[in-house]
Amino acid sequence: MSKLDLLNPTNSTVIFIDFQPQMTFGVASIDRQTLFNNVMILAKAARIFHAPTILTTVETKSFSGNMWPQLLDIFPDNDIIERSSMNSWDDPKFVEAVRATGRTKLIMAALWTEVCLAFPALEAMKAGFEVYAVEDASGGTSVAAHNAAMRRIEQAGAVPMTSLQVMLEYQRTWARKETYDDVISVVKEHCGAYGQGVEYAYTMVHGAPASRHNSGL
Repeated sequence: MSKLDLLNPTNSTVIFIDFQPQMTFGVASIDRQTLFNNVMILAKAARIFHAPTILTTVETKSFSGNMWPQLLDIFPDNDIIERSSMNSWDDPKFVEAVRATGRTKLIMAALWTEVCLAFPALEAMKAGFEVYAVEDASGGTSVAAHNAAMRRIEQAGAVPMTSLQVMLEYQRTWARKETYDDVISVVKEHCGAYGQGVEYAYTMVHGAPASRHNSGL
């Protein structure tokens, strides 16, 4: 598999690492509400396109707290891989789950970037996987820590991505009508000015009725 191949739901796995309250409290590299929206875009994209998704947490009871409930609501049937290790790749259950997907392209987001993203990203690439690090859905304890971690894994071969880029790469064409409405719903709910622009075009240009609720995604 080549990094020149575009991502699609049949060649990639989406991985969420340590999206837990204590880890969120420590994020200082990005506004945390912006981080939340970006994580929701990525998670909803994975669900819309039925991409295999792995959820993992660290020390839930003793330090970090439960995984974000919004993620659990999006993936109610997913098992959560609980770890004691900072590095997900040190946990055999995590590595087994990654290998079980049969995909070589790993789309990874984590808290924190400098540990929970960088460590498994390096290990996964060493094991022969391609890593696509979702930069705006990950957060570090400082801007410097986040940026240094991203540079480190990029120099090792990881590909930086954004959450919206992943979703639109999965959609690829607006002629894909089976996912069109759900993608637009995510855009309107979580994509700020882009979503407002879509809403304006629908209602003011194309005459659609103003919506009073989202699709429930």
